[in-house]
Amino acid sequence: MRVRTEQGDRVESAGQKHFLATHAACHDKVYRYFRRRTEGTPAAEDLTADVFRIVWEKSCQGQELSELVVFGIARNVLRNYHRSAIRSMNLAQQLEHQRTRELGSDGGTVREALDQLKPEEREVLLLTYWDGFSSAEVSGLLNITATAVRMRLHRARKQLSNLLRTDQATEDVQR
Repeated sequence: MRVRTEQGDRVESAGQKHFLATHAACHDKVYRYFRRRTEGTPAAEDLTADVFRIVWEKSCQGQELSELVVFGIARNVLRNYHRSAIRSMNLAQQLEHQRTRELGSDGGTVREALDQLKPEEREVLLLTYWDGFSSAEVSGLLNITATAVRMRLHRARKQLSNLLRTDQATEDVQR
């Protein structure tokens, strides 16, 4: 926003001066406001940056921005942040619910059996059958050889089969 005069001197525009004054007066207060209301420093820094991006845009349009206006912007940014976090959490819960529902309609037997597998074997099994990746793709994702993927997959299938058979036999005995 600097303008050159006919003599070549750089002159700051009124909008830039106003923004710099507003930034100097409010930045630390806005950061502390977000720091108290979010889970960590990175979120507070990002939200503060969003506020001052908006302040910059408004100051370029020639709007006068008092501290109260800046905090009004901060409240709106925080409200949007919380709404976004809630939407993300709801989506994650829906996906988890869908995933567990599709794993088996057997009342959770498959889920319980999967939980008993070693984490690396469970991951290979889910990536292969749930997500539909090939051995080569799983190999790239987990940074292991395709042979190791096939071995883990073989062990996971065998272990899962044994666990499900054991659960089925237990159910039959209880009936």
